[in-house]
Amino acid sequence: MTVQQEATAGGAAGAGRAGESLEVWIDQDLCTGDGICVQYAPEVFELDIDGLAYVKSPEDELLVEPGATTPVPLPLLQDVVDSAKECPGDCIHVRRVSDGVEVYGPDAE
Repeated sequence: MTVQQEATAGGAAGAGRAGESLEVWIDQDLCTGDGICVQYAPEVFELDIDGLAYVKSPEDELLVEPGATTPVPLPLLQDVVDSAKECPGDCIHVRRVSDGVEVYGPDAE
């Protein structure tokens, strides 16, 4: 079982602020391919053959569809947040699943 599968298996796992579930996606149009996100959270992000970063499913599959999202596992929340903060392309978006509001990333309130 991957870290993502363990974190999303039940209970408050995968939760963000105030126990809310979060998801992350990458805007490949803005991705610079630096791979900082992969360094912070290789369980969540991966560089594809095109040199751009993508999110991975809880089953560790690369999600290459534009706008594809994946749950943010609670144990990796800080790593995902750091990825969004350090990303030179400002292309990593973390939002609440319940209402779609971005909580980390370039469009965060």
